[in-house]
Amino acid sequence: GVSSLLDLINIAHLLKSARRTLDYAPYSEESDNVICDMISRLTAIRGLEERIYRAVISEEEMADDASPKLFDIRRQIQSRQLAIKDKLNDIVRSSKYSKIIQEPVVTMRSDRYCIPVKIEHRSELPGIVHDTSSSGQTLFVEPAFVVEENNRIRELRVQENEEIQRILYEFSQEVAENSQILLSNLEILSYLDFTFAKARLANEMKAIKPQINDKGYINIINGRHPLIDKNVVVPISIHLGKDFNTLVITGPNTGGKTVTLKTVGLFTLMMQAGLMVPADEGSTLCVFENVFADIGDEQSIEQSLSTFSSHMKNIVEILNKCDDRSLVLFDELGAGTDPTEGSALAMAILECVHQLGARTIATTHYSELKIFAQTNKGYANASCEFDVVSLRPTYRLLIGVPGKSNAFAISKRIGLDDRIIERAKEFLTSEDIRFEDMLLSIETNRKIIEEDRYEIEKLKNEIKRLEREISKEKEEIIKTKNEILSKARYEAREILNRARITSDRLLEDIRKASKEIEKDSLRKAEDLRTSLVDLQNELEGSIEDSIVKDESEPPYNLREGDTVRILSLNNKGTVLSTPDKDGKVYVQVGIMKVYVPLEDLRLVEEKKEKEKSITRSNVSSKSLYIKAEVDVRGLTVDEATDIIDKHIDNALVANQKQFSIIHGKGTGALRRGIHKYLETNKNVKSWRLGVFGEGDTGVTVVTLN
Repeated sequence: GVSSLLDLINIAHLLKSARRTLDYAPYSEESDNVICDMISRLTAIRGLEERIYRAVISEEEMADDASPKLFDIRRQIQSRQLAIKDKLNDIVRSSKYSKIIQEPVVTMRSDRYCIPVKIEHRSELPGIVHDTSSSGQTLFVEPAFVVEENNRIRELRVQENEEIQRILYEFSQEVAENSQILLSNLEILSYLDFTFAKARLANEMKAIKPQINDKGYINIINGRHPLIDKNVVVPISIHLGKDFNTLVITGPNTGGKTVTLKTVGLFTLMMQAGLMVPADEGSTLCVFENVFADIGDEQSIEQSLSTFSSHMKNIVEILNKCDDRSLVLFDELGAGTDPTEGSALAMAILECVHQLGARTIATTHYSELKIFAQTNKGYANASCEFDVVSLRPTYRLLIGVPGKSNAFAISKRIGLDDRIIERAKEFLTSEDIRFEDMLLSIETNRKIIEEDRYEIEKLKNEIKRLEREISKEKEEIIKTKNEILSKARYEAREILNRARITSDRLLEDIRKASKEIEKDSLRKAEDLRTSLVDLQNELEGSIEDSIVKDESEPPYNLREGDTVRILSLNNKGTVLSTPDKDGKVYVQVGIMKVYVPLEDLRLVEEKKEKEKSITRSNVSSKSLYIKAEVDVRGLTVDEATDIIDKHIDNALVANQKQFSIIHGKGTGALRRGIHKYLETNKNVKSWRLGVFGEGDTGVTVVTLN
């Protein structure tokens, strides 16, 4: 068929949504996000989208420029309409026709331009009558001299409609050609819309993704019924299917029993529909094949069923279908009939469902069901707490505690005569009295335990608070310590820098005087320079040894023979044993053997120690032999310039005027950093890149003053 204007608008909206979604989340091949993968399957057809938006103004109107022909037809219609209006306006404004005109306006009747003429002057204006006023005193006449013009407009209207249908047909053909893309886009966008709607709902409800099982286990922690105002809803915690499969909830009316029942059922269905549930983390729900519920008063006048009968009809259907993969919810089981028979039926029904293996929750007022649940394995009691003082339910669910009716307490509070209440108690059997006393004792003990638990919780929270404070103070101490160490490092570096400046000056003096002094004196100067370099290296080593970086971690994987530094002693030692169960090891420090915790140790890297020893051993010989090249490939700019700086010092002592730096080509970053350093070194006379045979741009040749 041919698409309507409304169909085309919806298709354009669909294409626009697909395009904007693609623009919002561009696809990345490296992404494993399901949403991004779904979005990547969308297809934009921008040409069709833009043509529809240009051609269609609304679901009832097509734009003039939908096609050149439509534009021309509408231009002709507009021109002829203006011509007719001008002619008719001349008549209604003419004094000649004023007595025959009912009202000086031009109006439309049957899509033709007409003039309202008084009925008694009909013959004075030749033309066609198209309508009559409700009073019968006015005729709407199309004057004869505009009939042909109106006819032409009618013809143009027909042409206009034909052109609109042609344009719609062309769009329909293009839509049909892209139908698979459009259907795919619709399916994907619907999925995304539903997914984001679920996420938004979860955010609004502060919902979580529950743990899911197929073992019939339910554990809802602080579940909140999603249809109750979040500002007033009281969270409930309930579990089922582990220690017991059947839970009997008792308590007064409006106490929250039915809400609890509905919350469990609704959470189960929400989870199975892919929705998150408003509960706390750690909540668990089971996937059931069937969820059966008999809730509310379904009394049917049409079927002549009483409250009891309608409940029994539902229960019979449930018993015929439920199994061990079912969740069954009974509200006021056995109600609506004689209490004795009703409670007996309720116990038999619960027993039957329990034997079928279903997970069951039932609410009731019957004391017999409380005893039944208390004395049979696989069953448990629960109650909705009621505050006798305020005569209001707290809506808290207490599992393991059967509920009291509180009829006497409530009646007394309201003002019922004490004599009537005492007389009512006399009608109770001794078993009833013992049972109520037992419930009262349980409730009293529960409140005591609850208060003790609250106090324990307060103490735990106080301990946690103190732990946080101690941790914060520890962090502040460590921060202060780091600041002190950082300052010490800075001051030590300043000392080194001053020593280096002094050595440079001394070296310059030696160089200037080298031509005037004897060989023996020059040898002494070289020995002095060597001693200075040795001292400088020792100072650097002592700084590294004495200031241990606090950001390093304690060595938890120590082995025998490892070299460590003991922070509290600021001394090195050798590990004699692996850590024991208390996290301590034996360490040999000189002639002493100490027993220290791992937190007081830091591992000393042997490689660095070897490098230091090698450096120190080489310094003494540098005055005798200095290599003509320095290889700094693979080092950072700072590491490289340190090595080059020392080489320049030793080269000047050895009177070596030229050497090469091998830095490699790579990205050029190391070369540029070295050149920048050479520009600032006053001992460097000049430098150049190597030529063919010297290493090309991977080498820099340095000439010293």
